[in-house]
Amino acid sequence: MTHIYRLLITFIFILTFPFSAFASSNDYTIGAGDKIQIVVYGEEELTIDELYIDSSGEFDYPYLGQLIAIGKTTEQLKAEIIKGLKGDYLVSPKIRVGIVGFRSIFVNGEIKKPGGYEYQPGLTVDKAIALAGGFTERAARKSIYITREDKNIPKNKVSLSHMISPGDIIVIEQSFF
Repeated sequence: MTHIYRLLITFIFILTFPFSAFASSNDYTIGAGDKIQIVVYGEEELTIDELYIDSSGEFDYPYLGQLIAIGKTTEQLKAEIIKGLKGDYLVSPKIRVGIVGFRSIFVNGEIKKPGGYEYQPGLTVDKAIALAGGFTERAARKSIYITREDKNIPKNKVSLSHMISPGDIIVIEQSFF
């Protein structure tokens, strides 16, 4: 009876979580500006609904102290938390780590509303420009550049259909005629 009860509770737990709120990309690394959620089944005091990752990338987690999130995938962070909690604190921790808010992208140059906008999975240059109000009359529609968050990568000329990543800076140049 206990085994069936656990399976039923686990099934209900899985159904009640909004999967759409979590990023499920295995290769996405957490960066400054992301918001994550850490859920520990049956342990409310270990659950964090929304945690903003600042530029240090560190955060305090109950029983484990300072953890670093920047540069890790959600699966890597989950494994670290499980390893830390297993044994001394919990017998078999059930944990879920997900992205609930992505860091911003920035759209600058010849657009109507330059500024920062929250990244959304599947975002392309043309969609980002639409978020920023569209081109101005002086925009050079074929002179669009992206600078990646990684400073070692130089700015690249891109097309409107180019996929963008969190932290990207998009610059639309001015036309000369």
